[in-house]
Amino acid sequence: MMSNTSTRAQIGTLIIATGFIQIGNGFFNTFISLRVAIEDFEATTAGLVLSSYFVGFTIGALRCGKIIARIGHIRAYAAFAGLAVAATATMPLLVGPLPWLIQRAVIGFGCSGLFVTAESWLNARALPAERGRIFSIYMVGTFVALALGQLLIARVNVTTAGPFSMIAALFSLALVMVSMTRAEAPRTATAPSLPYQQLLRAAPIAVAGCALSGLITGTFYALVPAWMQGEEIPQSTIGFFMLVAVLGGLIFQVPVGRCSDRFDRLSVLAVLGLGFAFTAVALIHLPNHPAIELPAAVLLGGFMSCLYPVCIANAHDHMPADRVLAVSGRLILTNGVGAALGPILGMSLMRRFDIDGVFYLMAAAASLIALLAVGRSLTSPAPPHLERPFDILTPQAAPVAHDPIGAADGPARPAEAAPMEPVPHDVAEQ
Repeated sequence: MMSNTSTRAQIGTLIIATGFIQIGNGFFNTFISLRVAIEDFEATTAGLVLSSYFVGFTIGALRCGKIIARIGHIRAYAAFAGLAVAATATMPLLVGPLPWLIQRAVIGFGCSGLFVTAESWLNARALPAERGRIFSIYMVGTFVALALGQLLIARVNVTTAGPFSMIAALFSLALVMVSMTRAEAPRTATAPSLPYQQLLRAAPIAVAGCALSGLITGTFYALVPAWMQGEEIPQSTIGFFMLVAVLGGLIFQVPVGRCSDRFDRLSVLAVLGLGFAFTAVALIHLPNHPAIELPAAVLLGGFMSCLYPVCIANAHDHMPADRVLAVSGRLILTNGVGAALGPILGMSLMRRFDIDGVFYLMAAAASLIALLAVGRSLTSPAPPHLERPFDILTPQAAPVAHDPIGAADGPARPAEAAPMEPVPHDVAEQ
């Protein structure tokens, strides 16, 4: 058994290292959107390049559990970080749609593996009484790191290889920190399999909502910075706009989570969808001024970041407690497909209708979520809420679970899983 001091040092190292990863990741996602616009790829090709990260992330979240279980956490972390560093470093050397599509998918796979490794490691090392507090610190730190990454946009020349080197350095720094610590691999936990048809029958709105929320999130983070770059908006303004959107996501998490636990989740989901749609359409028609655009960014980021976790909570309300991980494992694939399709559809619309087409696409998807939620709430009684503590979830793609490989102190905790449950990586393998 490790001492409490050693355990806390290991946990602190993981949180700080993951913070460096998220600084680089937050910066990278905005930077690559700007860089693709500069390279002037064909619309569909540009959309594929931007969406390939989400494809790789989804595959990684679903598949990397076996890698971690086989080679251990430190080796797995080093392998995933090495993949991300190598793909990032070669991007300025192989500039083109096909190489970048492959490299971004590899980076998505590597980042997903890093987060799964870190979160399962934290879950194994944290004492049960401290787990909620530790993960709150971890997720808030992740939000802050993603936000800080946006600030780097104002300080780099996006036309050079310098940003790629900066991102690779941040990933490498996390690799060095984690490689110098010690770990004991947690025991694996096997969750029951869950046919998609069963989940779709039990919680159709959750499934549809996860797909549509993925489309919205993938479109927003991939295409809004690219459009702003095309409009010759200063990089500092672009970075600040995206920073405000990320912070809006953090601000909304706790109050929306409490409302979701107190009221009918479908009603909360409808309000979120309508709120996002109204804000997106209003932003098209209102004057372009920071006093209008920045508050709108807070609202867009806030509404958008809460759609997915409320859908997850609704799905868990309809399923047995022993299917928590299975439900989340199925929904990560649904969300990832939506996130991958969003930039492709949005880029085609942006080339024809400018940014208005992108915002109307996101508004239509959010309105559809609200319409489906209202229709379901009118035709079906609301299920009882399961008593679970609240977890903060990060934006951009589906977050991964706190129990992906199983806890060292016991099996997965179905009864205590969060209502806004992050998504595991290993369930859809079954």
